[in-house]
Amino acid sequence: MPSKVSCLYLLTVVCWASALWYLSISRPNTTYVGHMSIPIRKVPKPPKNITFTNIHTRPLNPHAFEFVINEPKKCESATPFLIILISTTHKEFDARQAIRETWGDESTFGDIRILTIFLLGWNTDSVLNQMVEQESQIFHDIVVENFIDSYHNLTLKTMMGMRWVTTYCPKAQYILKTDSDIFVNMDNLIYKLLKPTTKPRRRYFTGYVINGGPIRDMRSKWYMSRDLYPDSRYPPFCSGTGYVFSSDVAELIYQTSLHTRLLHLEDVYVGMCLRKIGIHPYQNSGFNHWKMAYSLCRYRRVITVHQISPEEMHRIWNDMSSKKHLRC
Repeated sequence: MPSKVSCLYLLTVVCWASALWYLSISRPNTTYVGHMSIPIRKVPKPPKNITFTNIHTRPLNPHAFEFVINEPKKCESATPFLIILISTTHKEFDARQAIRETWGDESTFGDIRILTIFLLGWNTDSVLNQMVEQESQIFHDIVVENFIDSYHNLTLKTMMGMRWVTTYCPKAQYILKTDSDIFVNMDNLIYKLLKPTTKPRRRYFTGYVINGGPIRDMRSKWYMSRDLYPDSRYPPFCSGTGYVFSSDVAELIYQTSLHTRLLHLEDVYVGMCLRKIGIHPYQNSGFNHWKMAYSLCRYRRVITVHQISPEEMHRIWNDMSSKKHLRC
């Protein structure tokens, strides 16, 4: 007759086997759960000859998403001087159209080639996805990957932009990353900051530099848990409302992101990647990251202004375009 110890051992084995079987059939198999930004991935079996070297070189974030809307031939006819990457959402058609008709118009500067690209994820509403698909067929300026489009996935959206530049337009000179509620003074950006007649910069990154630390208040939009980021200070980073960099930095950031733990605060995450590759962002006070009351002379001095509605965008653009002869 078996002993009590043998019976307890057998019972333990059966319980573990049952638990493992339950977990195996109940584990979700979708890439993302709801609006969470932490991907659930199958962990591959390690190779037999595993070493410490390939432990550290395996990607933490392989960015295993597919382009569901893409414009791979945008740079085939000519190399652009500037690519504008605009983070937007599906419902912001009016904002996208206002940008197309004002500062984002690709034909404004004649022989200075500019490309405007709107960045989106995949929406849980199939009707919105269809509307963006139709918009893309008309304007050919939208890029979408199949991650869920949400605030917590803004980092994925920006990395998608970096990936697009790296893959399809690596010879562009400069990149502007901004949002759909930003007004950009293109004259100041192109002629005063980037200066097309000068030698292109390398390892260049500028915007409104922030030196801050994580907010631990869970009620804040910018809350950061200690588990995700235990340090008391962030590396210097540029406000995500608008920053400019040379195209070589796009590939450096994208490749670095594959080995850097994801954070949902996109601008902080880009700052972390910059620190890893040894690039310090330059401060430029022309990148205004707050709402600023309109004044023709005031707006002539800046590069970006935040929280601008589509109606305001048209009004400001028309005013600045028609009054270039006025002095401040």
